[in-house]
Amino acid sequence: MFKLYKKYLKYYKKEVILGPLFKLFEAIFELIVPLIMASIIDKGINEGNTTYIWQMGSLLIVISIVGFCSTLVCQYFASKASQGVGTRLRDDLFKHILELDFSQIDNFGVSELLTRMNNDINQVQTSVAMLIRLVIRAPFIVIGSICLAFVINIYAGLIFLAVGIIILFSALFIMYLTIPKNKIVQKDLEQVTNIAKENLNGIRVVKAFNKEEYEKSRLEKATKILRLDANKVSKIAAFLNPISAILIAIAILAILKISGNLVFDGIITQGDVTALVNYLNQILVAIFVVCNLIQIFGKAETSAIRINQVLALESNLVYGDLNEITEDEVMYKVDNVSFTYKDAAKPSLENVSFTINKGDLIGIVGGTGSGKTTLLSLLNRFYDPSEGRIYLAGKNIKEYSKSTLNNNIGYVFQKSLLANQSVRDNLVWKDENILDQDLTEALEIACANFILESEDGLDKLIYQGGKNLSGGERQRLCIARAIANKPQILMLDDSLSALDFKTDYKIRQALKKLGITIILVTERLDQIKDANLILVLDNGKLVGKGKHDELLKTSKVYQEIYDSQHEEVA
Repeated sequence: MFKLYKKYLKYYKKEVILGPLFKLFEAIFELIVPLIMASIIDKGINEGNTTYIWQMGSLLIVISIVGFCSTLVCQYFASKASQGVGTRLRDDLFKHILELDFSQIDNFGVSELLTRMNNDINQVQTSVAMLIRLVIRAPFIVIGSICLAFVINIYAGLIFLAVGIIILFSALFIMYLTIPKNKIVQKDLEQVTNIAKENLNGIRVVKAFNKEEYEKSRLEKATKILRLDANKVSKIAAFLNPISAILIAIAILAILKISGNLVFDGIITQGDVTALVNYLNQILVAIFVVCNLIQIFGKAETSAIRINQVLALESNLVYGDLNEITEDEVMYKVDNVSFTYKDAAKPSLENVSFTINKGDLIGIVGGTGSGKTTLLSLLNRFYDPSEGRIYLAGKNIKEYSKSTLNNNIGYVFQKSLLANQSVRDNLVWKDENILDQDLTEALEIACANFILESEDGLDKLIYQGGKNLSGGERQRLCIARAIANKPQILMLDDSLSALDFKTDYKIRQALKKLGITIILVTERLDQIKDANLILVLDNGKLVGKGKHDELLKTSKVYQEIYDSQHEEVA
């Protein structure tokens, strides 16, 4: 946690210094109040001096107003610093996550990253506010009360000191017990977030299969576990309040016992006794504050560890400095490539080799889980192979810069994802300077004329995830987005599946005219009958490669796919 404080509080030095300083002023005034009250009792009430009572009473009002104003200033600085730290930290964490490679994101999972970006950062943000507002004030009140008790009477001071030490060690012990349990609570919260995210993303599927009650029970079970674990932490932390209250009550009894004799002997006054009791009550209030701080900083410490775990990660993909794809007749050369996902029982791809020439149409077919999407991910360098090498235009793909790969490879994912922005904003993701003329051309190639014919045109608003579009319309917009930047290579991961045969054919014909290298993952063999090369995958192995007619004679897997589709058509 201190690592995050050191990194982000440097931007708010003024707030970190002035905020506690103003809070310290308020604490000093609060410590002065019991002394003034003692003076009013001894010199005003006991001596019947009404003028003195009014004077001291007016001074109390002035002190209260000044203390209140100091508190407001401190609150302002605390809010400014905490919100600023939260904003900067969330921004940096988001940027860092975007820089991670797919394997690292896979290890964490989307729900866990969301929890760390939201709940965990909120915990750290709250701790910053408490650091400025209360971390100095509460100890100062306790220490100041003990010191003033020694000034009034040494025996009273020793009682205060003993109580303070016992409460301190109790607080440290409780913090020691709660910090590990807070980690469990955060994991439980991630599970709740994951279930909620799944249900919100798949609400249509849930309703279609009448699984509302089942999903409710899943969430209820997860929230129950979260509640039970959170209660365990709260119960442990809750012990500090009654322990403190009991110790303070014992101290008050001891003070009253000792003070009675001292007053009778004239060593201290009645006002001093009142001041001592008030100081004990101030200590009690400060201890309650410390109890809350222990919980807040315990959670913040756990959250800071989880945030630092993400920030400490560095992408496993190291890019080169080649800024352009060189001219070469061979676009891709895949040399004995294997790939295994982390913790996977077996490789997703094993000993795959092939060559793709520039301008070719390449088809990739195979059953579910055969490694088609994994292969595209390797060609786009979302991952690096576990074994083997991939060459792009005669150079190892690792030698190219990230921007070079992104600008020259257009990728349309299996799942069509669109942002809650206008059509124009969705299409210019790679380059904000793309002209509307180029966007219009891309939409026409992708047969997305429904956008051009709509009332708003390129300014048409897309709902989150493209919910106001059909599946085919979303696919066509994603295709337009991929080709708007005019890439040299276009990868389509089963991206024509939601289109009717006529639209599918028109798009494929338009794409061929672009003269670029097209790699198409598909289940429809009619889409790749005229492909220059067809790759047949089965359980991660390349079991066939060649043209359509050749594979019908040589590849059993390809024959089975063809026969199944031929029977359906028949």
